Amino acid sequence: MQVTETLNSGLKREIKITVPAGDMEAKLMARLTDARDKVRINGFRPGKVPVQHLRKMYGKSFMAEVVNEILNDSTRSIISGRGEKAAMQPEVIMTEDEKEAEKILAGGADFEFSLNYEVIPAIEIKDFSDIKVTRQVYDVPESEVEDQVKRVAESARSYEPKTGKAAEGDRVSIDYVGKIDGEAFAGGSGTDQPLVLGSKEFIPGFEDQLIGTKAGDEKQITVTFPENYQAAHLAGKEATFDVTVKEVSAPGELEVNDETAKNLGLESLERLREIVRGQIENQFGSMTRQKVKRQLLDQLDASYSFEAPSKLVEAEFNNIWAQVNRDLEAAGRTFADEETTEEEARAEYMRLAERRVRLGLVLAEIGEKAGLTVSDEELQRGLFEQVRRFPANQQQEAFEYYRSNPEAINALRAPIFEEKVVDYLLGQITVNDVKVGKDELMADDEEAETATKAKPAKKASSKKAEAKASEAKADEAATEADEPKKKAAPKKKAAKEAE
Repeated sequence: MQVTETLNSGLKREIKITVPAGDMEAKLMARLTDARDKVRINGFRPGKVPVQHLRKMYGKSFMAEVVNEILNDSTRSIISGRGEKAAMQPEVIMTEDEKEAEKILAGGADFEFSLNYEVIPAIEIKDFSDIKVTRQVYDVPESEVEDQVKRVAESARSYEPKTGKAAEGDRVSIDYVGKIDGEAFAGGSGTDQPLVLGSKEFIPGFEDQLIGTKAGDEKQITVTFPENYQAAHLAGKEATFDVTVKEVSAPGELEVNDETAKNLGLESLERLREIVRGQIENQFGSMTRQKVKRQLLDQLDASYSFEAPSKLVEAEFNNIWAQVNRDLEAAGRTFADEETTEEEARAEYMRLAERRVRLGLVLAEIGEKAGLTVSDEELQRGLFEQVRRFPANQQQEAFEYYRSNPEAINALRAPIFEEKVVDYLLGQITVNDVKVGKDELMADDEEAETATKAKPAKKASSKKAEAKASEAKADEAATEADEPKKKAAPKKKAAKEAE
């Protein structure tokens, strides 16, 4: 086998491989000889089939297997033998001339092919001692835990039907149909919808107009969707809701005790408090980690400047760009609505893609040198966490998809590995803990929030690109203990279905 480098420019490589016809013939004869003792052909005793007869019957198919074997084995061995790592699967270029291909399969010509690929650049890992990050720490007070416990207990509060008019704090059961310009809109209708007046679950102004109604009343309510409403095509628009009040119920006494906890499926009030505190701490802990990771990656990005493989950048950009367009389509918006142009947005997200690829390569090199790996147990745990994000009736299907799709499993492995590298780095750098209040911890720059949604915008575009690239890819905050907010509400349903 002869290997000749035909291109070495930057990260791009092209090598030409020539396998002499004699070597191809030898590999073919080895396969034919092996098959001679296994095939069964009428008119011949086992093991007595002439090799030439086998060649006439199976020669081309066996030679095709030889070709595939050479492609599979030599691609890996040649690149690794050159001390290189391919950024992506190399492109294999073979002859497209049918006559030439026939000669190769017949064993009458050398097998020549080329590999086109980009290499991962050599990255010299720098000292981490100069990296300093600030970790904001919020100590959750008992009062916040108790407030959350009370909100959880609200889900176990009893309501009794009452006669007379609904007051704030009462629960009404309603049917409703929402309309804009006289036409019902998707997601704006519901039946037997429970609503606690004053809970602020519905569009502002909706609940106030139901105070004073009683069972059997029919009322038309006029409200205006907020300007920042998540379903952009409804934002700022006036809507009417035809509402039928079916029942009015008065709340029973709110009790927070062991019996309340048992009604929620827990053994005691103390256990409820433990769970609520854990959920709150996890939620704020996730915010803290996100900010710390952002600082860390920002400083790593400033420390490393090298050419990123164009194919990796292109693939990353295509993923980002597809998400941007899906988000715009779902919101019914255009680039002009976001105060930018498609050209400007493309440039912005190309810079983002380049940075994400560079940081990914740096983190991978750090992890490799530190000997970090993802265990089967960690991967299995990540799989279950991913599957739990699906609706209950889709979880088994999602699980089978991941189990039968190696690429999907590898996609789960990457973020787990990244988080392990981040944990390793946090043990090597200087981390200064600073006590902060909740408002300060929750405060975040507009650019980072916008970038998280992969939403194009013209203002502060470079900062947004950096924020998105560097933001932590941690799981979403732990499930809120605020159970009443999980109840369906027309506002939320309209947003979900109308997007």
